[in-house]
Amino acid sequence: MKGLANLFKSFGYAFRGIYLAVKYERNMRIHLVCVVYMYSFLLVYDFFKVNPTQFAVIFLANALVMACELINTAIERTVDLASDKKTQNGKIAKDTAAGAVLISAIFAVLVGIAVLYQPQAFVGLYNYYVEKPGMFLLFIISIALSTLFIFKGFGKNSTQDNSSKRNIK
Repeated sequence: MKGLANLFKSFGYAFRGIYLAVKYERNMRIHLVCVVYMYSFLLVYDFFKVNPTQFAVIFLANALVMACELINTAIERTVDLASDKKTQNGKIAKDTAAGAVLISAIFAVLVGIAVLYQPQAFVGLYNYYVEKPGMFLLFIISIALSTLFIFKGFGKNSTQDNSSKRNIK
């Protein structure tokens, strides 16, 4: 039973890591908002035609971006923890980790374009919002709230600089 308890603890630590990345990292919030909008349009509306294989590729591309962002955050925090001084090696570690996120994000956008470039779906979506201006208003409000979430975060200390984040309990 102790092994099972440790397994559940490890999942708890992993979920806490995801939560902390969303709480403290603006770029993780950007990725999260993009994913939520994309899956909302794919799953709630019936405009886009995506087969299971295409859906799996989109899902993998999204998972890659978010995983790279988590690794980037871990590298940045570790470098900051290792030294208060800015060093060339620390800069290289941080920049290359950020580069990995950028490459995965570009890949995800290209996957999205390849799978979701469906002009008839965009026409259908446009017509839907023209016919239902209340839904368009809700969409605009959600964009405003999402922007606020991205730049302000949530909870205390969501947008403070890295130096104040070192003592997370």
